[in-house]
Amino acid sequence: MSDHSSQKSQMKGTKDRFSTSGFIVAAIGSSVGLGNMWKFPYITGKHGGAAFFLLFIICLLIVGLPILLAEMTIGRGGRSNASSSLFNLSGKKYWGALGLLPIVCAFLTMSYYAVVAGWTIHYAVESFTGMLYMPGIDYKDKFVSFAGGSMPIVWQGIVMLLTGWIVARGISGGIEKFNKVLIPGFLIILIILMFRSVTLPGADAGLSFFLKPDFSKLDSEAALVALGHAFFSLSIGFGCMLTYGSYVDKKQSLGAATLAIGLGDLIYAFIGGLVIFPTVFSYGLQPGEGVGLAFMALPVAFSQMPFGLLFGGLFFLLLAIAALTSAVSILEVPVAYVMHKWKLDRKKATLYTSILCFLVGVPCALSVSGVLNPFKFGEKTIFDMVDFTTSYILMPLGGLIITLFTGYAWKRAGEEAGLTGFWYKVWMFLMRIVNPILILLIFLYSIGIISF
Repeated sequence: MSDHSSQKSQMKGTKDRFSTSGFIVAAIGSSVGLGNMWKFPYITGKHGGAAFFLLFIICLLIVGLPILLAEMTIGRGGRSNASSSLFNLSGKKYWGALGLLPIVCAFLTMSYYAVVAGWTIHYAVESFTGMLYMPGIDYKDKFVSFAGGSMPIVWQGIVMLLTGWIVARGISGGIEKFNKVLIPGFLIILIILMFRSVTLPGADAGLSFFLKPDFSKLDSEAALVALGHAFFSLSIGFGCMLTYGSYVDKKQSLGAATLAIGLGDLIYAFIGGLVIFPTVFSYGLQPGEGVGLAFMALPVAFSQMPFGLLFGGLFFLLLAIAALTSAVSILEVPVAYVMHKWKLDRKKATLYTSILCFLVGVPCALSVSGVLNPFKFGEKTIFDMVDFTTSYILMPLGGLIITLFTGYAWKRAGEEAGLTGFWYKVWMFLMRIVNPILILLIFLYSIGIISF
């Protein structure tokens, strides 16, 4: 099947599109998830602050942006879901089969991501109401107790309802409108929290840690972690940007969109660091605390901070918005596939997919510290296992598929991307040689085959 005929047939059924600004805002919403506000601060803290941030920027330019451009290019060229787009552009069934991998990854990611998003909404409600800040409370015990009960499933259900409602409303009327409201709101809250954070007593130590590079703290492990986060922070590898790309008008410059999305991702991550690190150092917390930083460590700071009830509530609201904007893009991936595969309308496809995601996510919710916690795969709970499988196996493999397809299988990638001459040669060099090697290194490091 030729590119031209496949595009023509696909475009017929794809009338609901992003506007130019709507696409960029929605793509930024997808990339600005919990990774920026939750994962990025603690891995930056663990690997030396400012020097790691600079390394992350370099990795973003080498790995993140070229693959982001490739995903969007495939989506717009193929005008369908991840699997069908690869088939449409190559005419090869095996590429279509390989395209199922990002869809499975997105589905599994959504199943446990909704659980974490539910935590953020619960903590936002408890913070605004003051219930989070009781005298003498142990926040680690509080989180374990909360995660061990039934409420995480309730909040998970609320997240799935909200996300499904937005996705069911379509591209321009749902996803675009939602992001155009929440992303500016996200930025306003982020700036308010930044000003509060940098004016705290002792905030200078946090600012110094985040803004003054100490290159002696960088090592081979830090380089691979930075590579991995550059890859994950842009929602690469599980079809989000490919699916969004299928709703982009031909007049949209994908190169300009790639730069805008990357810049937006960097800005939000940078301001997030200005929120987290001054607060952490001001209250004597550990910057490399781990995933418990948000739910176990930072509530200690908010409980002691003037107007902590307000600022703590805003922080967890910020996390909730970040989680929801990403969740919308993640859910759209399997929904787009279900619509195409079984010829369902958007509302039915969203309903069935959301219910299935919720059911698969329940064991994840119950395994954190609940009744399914004793059931483990080695040292990993069900939640940990799904997280590990998606983040460290399926996402890198999905990214590798996109890289190899763009570099070797699809001859008109440069034309669709709008790249010619020098920049096309640079892009192809990265996609054919550099990035496959780097993705394999990330993959082998993540699954423990190589170590430092």
